[in-house]
Amino acid sequence: MGRGNQIELLSELHFPHSLGLLYSAFTYYCGFKVNSGEYKLMGLAPYGQPKYTDLILNNLVHLRTDGSFRMDMRYFNYCQGLTMTNSRLADLLGRPARSPETPIDQFYMDVAASIQEATEEIVMRMARHVREATGMKYLCLAGGVALNCVANGKLLREGIFEDIWIQPAAGDAGSALGAALFVWYQLLRNPRERAVQEDSQTGSLLGPSFTTGEAERRLIALDAKYERIKEESELLSRVADLIDQGKVVGWYHGRMEFGPRALGNRSIIGDARNTEMQAKMNLKIKFRESFRPFAPVVLHDHASEFFNIDRKSPYMLLVAPVQDSIRRELTEDEQKIMNNAEDLRKRVNIPRSTIPAVTHLDYSARVQTIDPERHGRFHRLMTAFYEKTGMPVLVNTSFNIRGEPIVCTPEDAYRCFVATDMDVLVVEDLLMLKDDQPPTNLKAREEYLASFELD
Repeated sequence: MGRGNQIELLSELHFPHSLGLLYSAFTYYCGFKVNSGEYKLMGLAPYGQPKYTDLILNNLVHLRTDGSFRMDMRYFNYCQGLTMTNSRLADLLGRPARSPETPIDQFYMDVAASIQEATEEIVMRMARHVREATGMKYLCLAGGVALNCVANGKLLREGIFEDIWIQPAAGDAGSALGAALFVWYQLLRNPRERAVQEDSQTGSLLGPSFTTGEAERRLIALDAKYERIKEESELLSRVADLIDQGKVVGWYHGRMEFGPRALGNRSIIGDARNTEMQAKMNLKIKFRESFRPFAPVVLHDHASEFFNIDRKSPYMLLVAPVQDSIRRELTEDEQKIMNNAEDLRKRVNIPRSTIPAVTHLDYSARVQTIDPERHGRFHRLMTAFYEKTGMPVLVNTSFNIRGEPIVCTPEDAYRCFVATDMDVLVVEDLLMLKDDQPPTNLKAREEYLASFELD
């Protein structure tokens, strides 16, 4: 059989379902890089209307009542080409795939909303079928789509299961953890014991760590200017004051997180009350699209005061609505801006609650709860901030810029710090202020940024 015939045969096949591939295909179609853009697509969805959900479910997939489905491969190109989708999908939707970095108009917002709704429908059908078939009360999730925290939140609120557990490194990286557990329990036949603590993932803090002394030696080599603060209470008090003053802080402590989320050990943090914080972090620190939402971290004892959530969410894998009591009513002028579909940048900057930096367009938030058992010093920092301000919520985003992995070493943290508009860096017991850093280090900004692809 010739290559042309092989390609034609591939395009006619209806492959078994892969929800991750379906979502990734629309990530590509909307102009975002696959394997990193799925979060962007999820963040864009609330700006649109799900106008194309039926078109997706009636044409691109054959969906059964149990949630299983087959994809119609005539609309996809990843088996035999260099793109995820092809001209047939463009013809079906009426527009070509968006080119990266071009303006995002309402059409692509509506497409994002539609694939998100279609994904949620598939997930709910799967979950209902599993509950009916097994009778089990609890559900464990893994795989890349398990990082879709919007679908996770809806699944929890639907009450199909009494509780759900999502593996924090649910993407491909988590396969390493699964392989290790398989060998330990299945092949080596070690006994399985129930964890004494709430879960045995230990906060997903499985990566490397550096002592203050090790960090100090590494930072001296970079000519970093720092102050070593021996008493933790003094360090936390000063950092809390800096956050209260509107400063953006790079926070580096303990073991690095395993998985795609920064959970308080390799984080950039700020004041959730600050109306300018979201735009500042997106455009001047993360160098990414202004519509991208940031996650709130909240002391778990106060979570239900701010969010409609009734359990801990230590791994930032659940989206919950912001409580009505802290929402603010939009003015007439703000409502006009919201109704202007093309004005994305103005829409995102309208404050929607008393914690505007972490409240998304649809009054949702990707919640991480902080407890002393998992989060240690980070919990103590948030407690210090709460005692000073009465606010138990902060902004938390991963310590990196777009196109760069989350920082691992003290050198990574310092280079990211001087290359962005971050104000403060804390590495273990070392406190650094941007204004104190040598001009020669700050001049390295452009060279550093150029070393990463900012798609």
